[in-house]
Amino acid sequence: MSMEDRDGWIWLDGEWLPWRDARVHVMTHTLHYGLGCFEGIRAYPTPQGPAIFRLEAHIERLFDSARILGLPMPFDEATVSAACCDAVRRNGLGQAYIRPLVFLGAEKAGVDPQGAATHVSISAWEWGAYLGKDGLDRGIRVKVASFARHHVNVQMCRAKSVSTYTNSILACREVRAEGYDEALLLDTDGFVAEGPGENVFVVRRGTIYEPEITSSLDGITRQTILALAQEAGYPVVSKRITRDELYVADEVFFTGTAAEVTPVVEIDRRPVRDGRPGPVTRALQQSYFACVEGRDPAHAAWLTPCG
Repeated sequence: MSMEDRDGWIWLDGEWLPWRDARVHVMTHTLHYGLGCFEGIRAYPTPQGPAIFRLEAHIERLFDSARILGLPMPFDEATVSAACCDAVRRNGLGQAYIRPLVFLGAEKAGVDPQGAATHVSISAWEWGAYLGKDGLDRGIRVKVASFARHHVNVQMCRAKSVSTYTNSILACREVRAEGYDEALLLDTDGFVAEGPGENVFVVRRGTIYEPEITSSLDGITRQTILALAQEAGYPVVSKRITRDELYVADEVFFTGTAAEVTPVVEIDRRPVRDGRPGPVTRALQQSYFACVEGRDPAHAAWLTPCG
């Protein structure tokens, strides 16, 4: 089904529109020049009804991204948060992927956006496992892409910006054309950065390692896994990780709102250890799903009910 040909409702600039009527003009500034930001947020079914996972953190990052990119927000955080919950309810979703988008309109053309108004939309739809249910269960095959992640002074890496994802798309298309499930990008110095839409973790001899996130997004799921790993007693180290360290890792896994916690079982045609998801990955994956599905009372505050 086309993303434009659906039943439902989309919030656009404070107004609820029928899904098919939520349109923008072809001269929309962000469409031409790529200045915009967004969030990917999930709502999960819980015993108390659908609930959004870490809504406050996501909306805070959305507003941080807008500030970094110089986009004045026409709504406050409480309004956008409430609209995310309403998007789940109005569309009758038991589980949902929620997409707030901040973009510049068609008020003017030209690279300098001065004079173009900021617009905000929020969509919600049912979306399954981003890398497939089989990927969550059995793990995925990954290839290091020839495209490097941006230098910190090329792209503002703390912003979840629309234009960053051109880099992600190029990497993703390259490796999938070769039969892999997902890409892994190095930074401009040749060290491990992240996936096209995921943070990456490496497990070696009981310690969890993550790349320094200088050129990577500070993922909300990443933050969640760091908290869960600490609670479980796993030592976690942030450091520069070389490509060959991936080849000798005991476990590797991706994290992200879309990807959730996905094991990586092969990198560049080399199996990760025995080619199966490892025990640390499995334990953190189980803890994560217990949180998002409302089965972990210790982290009930991470859920925002929207039933």
